[in-house]
Amino acid sequence: MKAIQYRSFGGPEVLRLVDMPTPVPKRGEALVRVEAAGLNFFEVLMRQDRYAVTPDLPMVPGVEVAGVVEALGEGTQTVAIGARVAVPMFAFARGVGGCAEYVAIDAGALVPIPDDVSFEVATALMIQGLTALHLVRQSDPRGKTVLVSAAVGGVGSLLIQLAKEAGAKTVIALAGGSEKVAFARTLGADLAIDYRAADWQAALGVRPAGGPVETIYDMVGGSFTKSALGVLAPGGDLVFGAMGRFELEAADIEQVLSANQSLRGFALLPLLAPSALKADLGDLFRRVENGKLKVHVGGRFPLGQAAEGHRAMETRSTIGKIVLVP
Repeated sequence: MKAIQYRSFGGPEVLRLVDMPTPVPKRGEALVRVEAAGLNFFEVLMRQDRYAVTPDLPMVPGVEVAGVVEALGEGTQTVAIGARVAVPMFAFARGVGGCAEYVAIDAGALVPIPDDVSFEVATALMIQGLTALHLVRQSDPRGKTVLVSAAVGGVGSLLIQLAKEAGAKTVIALAGGSEKVAFARTLGADLAIDYRAADWQAALGVRPAGGPVETIYDMVGGSFTKSALGVLAPGGDLVFGAMGRFELEAADIEQVLSANQSLRGFALLPLLAPSALKADLGDLFRRVENGKLKVHVGGRFPLGQAAEGHRAMETRSTIGKIVLVP
């Protein structure tokens, strides 16, 4: 089979299409033919050796796929050949290897995909969908003015909708460029602002006593976090899920404390009990089926063009989820 592999850290060019043996499902496992594999920004950081954990090399990346069950290992009875399934590899022992034509995994990890949900959409609802769902659960937006950073990315585009559904009073979307700002409005954002503008905070009517935003969902980190604190209301909270890109200094923390504000960390994996994960994915799939949740797949790249998919993520040139397809 074909797979994407890298043998050294570096730019997108280290991602190579290679030939590998097709995995043989063991007892209790299923072999899945991959129809869509998701790309995530943390995989860019891993490829650059800038992530919290340095992966062993050589490595086949890819932690979420959707496809069709092709074969079953001995004793496997929980799924049928031909079933359409989501494979949330990130939540199980075999956590990588999805950027390939086939994956073999414990059949108990598979989640059925309804016929009306495409493989690409199902892939977008795994890490990004579960992240958005748990962000809303961890920091309830009901009755609040909330700000969503990276608002038209894979997480942000879903978070806008889920926050509105959960009863947010006002959802403010930050996005880069007029096209992305306009798209955020189509998702239900009450106010969409181009964060590239030097005075984007002024559009929120920041007062000397503090900003109007009660909850900030910060999936960007870096220098953005400090600028975002300027629009956070006294007593508000900033939920930080930016994968370690934390640049606040002691003086910034002191300012947060003096304003009775809170910094809350967010990490998805500790929240994912296997049984709950499958129920939550099923819930997200039903929301798409019922028209309550829009999923935008803005970048589709053939498996052999994984490097181009990574470049698109790094340059933030797409809207929504980026996937690899056969």
